[in-house]
Amino acid sequence: MNDVKPLLELTHITKSFPGVQVLQDVSFDLSPGETHILAGENGAGKTTLLKIIAGVYTDYTGEMRLTGNKIRLKSPHDAAFHGISAIHQDMSIVNSMSVLDNIFLGREQTRFQVWMDNRSQRRKATRLLEQLDIDADLSRPLGDYPVSVRQMIEIAKALVHDAKVIIMDEPTSALNSVEVDRLFAIIGELKNRGCGIIYITHRLEEIYEIGDRISVLRDGRAIGTAPSVDLSREKLIHWMVGRSIDQQFPARNPNPGEKILSVRRFNLADPSGTKPWLLENISFDLHSGEILGIAGLQGSGKSELFNGLFGTYGKISTAEIHLDGNPISVYSPKHSIQKGLILLTNDRKRTGLVPNMSVIHNTSLAALEALSPHGWLKLRLEEEEAKKDILAFDIKVSSPDQDVQTLSGGNQQKVVLAKWLRTQPKVLLLDEPTIGVDVGAKHEIYELMNRWTSMGMGILLSTSELPELLAMSDRIFVLHRGRISAEFQGKQVTQENIIQAAMGEGRSH
Repeated sequence: MNDVKPLLELTHITKSFPGVQVLQDVSFDLSPGETHILAGENGAGKTTLLKIIAGVYTDYTGEMRLTGNKIRLKSPHDAAFHGISAIHQDMSIVNSMSVLDNIFLGREQTRFQVWMDNRSQRRKATRLLEQLDIDADLSRPLGDYPVSVRQMIEIAKALVHDAKVIIMDEPTSALNSVEVDRLFAIIGELKNRGCGIIYITHRLEEIYEIGDRISVLRDGRAIGTAPSVDLSREKLIHWMVGRSIDQQFPARNPNPGEKILSVRRFNLADPSGTKPWLLENISFDLHSGEILGIAGLQGSGKSELFNGLFGTYGKISTAEIHLDGNPISVYSPKHSIQKGLILLTNDRKRTGLVPNMSVIHNTSLAALEALSPHGWLKLRLEEEEAKKDILAFDIKVSSPDQDVQTLSGGNQQKVVLAKWLRTQPKVLLLDEPTIGVDVGAKHEIYELMNRWTSMGMGILLSTSELPELLAMSDRIFVLHRGRISAEFQGKQVTQENIIQAAMGEGRSH
């Protein structure tokens, strides 16, 4: 594509925040009909560069050209006017507003610049939902729908305005495999129309499936650009992390011990009433030192099982649960934490962290009683323990007092893990532990999982990344429509067997 005139050019881009230089002398270009992958670890500067292109950040040095013309965007609205649309990692939706209003949020169509043109908006939105195969009522509040539908609506928002440059920052993080395939087909159509796609993902298989070129940032600097067919995975990882990672997944040497968690006849009622049960007759055992994987398609009940065991839904009266040989009842998250069972949720920003609080306070949230003898919080002890966590988990911070929302995704995830490990758990329920995390931080989390199981903890693992599930699990059971459809171990653990069982075609449990 070297002989094609660039659609977008950025040269010598430098951007700083108070006390931190985020980008330094970065150049980047995008050709029409191209998907250009922007890769790098969390905190490398990728999202900052995208926000400059999208008009979010305006105070930077350097130059931007669109179809050869020098531009200086004043706002996201100005970017949209110039044909630049963005799908941000943090969804810009309003759950209380309708699906239709969210699609046109901030870019409402009017007649004579006075009246809302609802008829035209509804016609365009209906056509787009059909194109994306989104099953949603335009009149219903968007918050009524699961996160996967909300993510697809975020994609629809970017596509409805016929943009020429489309930025996609982790667009598949909440999508199942069918929805991902649908999105990739849409990307193919956009490229055929001459659009340029700037794409960020931490999933290596996605990079090579849809990327035409790959550019890598590390510590705010441009490391290199190459056609995806010429850049090996090993070299890509080396560019990203600055070192070689011999194996994407560290070797597992499982040595399962005694049964640490036993679940019998776990049922979870469907609050919507559309079917009797979300989960029905779930029974399994987890041993100390073991990682038990849970597979299943979107809606199979994986997250509901984790939340049910953790007490998110309140008292579960139908199940028999034993933890470390002792019968327990599920009442509440507080009760589960006290018993030694914790849940890392699949949405750290909403249910794992308090974003505007410091790293110190976030790491201590689950263990305040231990830091508060006689009801008084010992601030010095809290800070000392946080510093230990920062060192143990290699959390990259400028200060322990730094707001956790200013950290990269990988470092935020480490803060959540540190918070839970403070409670000295026996069983860890890990729901998408590496979502939105770069390849280097993923490797560190895998090493931590191996370390925890070597200490005798048991882990239940749910992840939408099948290679991760296969590599890190000692056994796997599969959920299909709220029931266990199959269980695999040893040589039976194959991608084909897992997918078959997830679709309801596996052998019965």
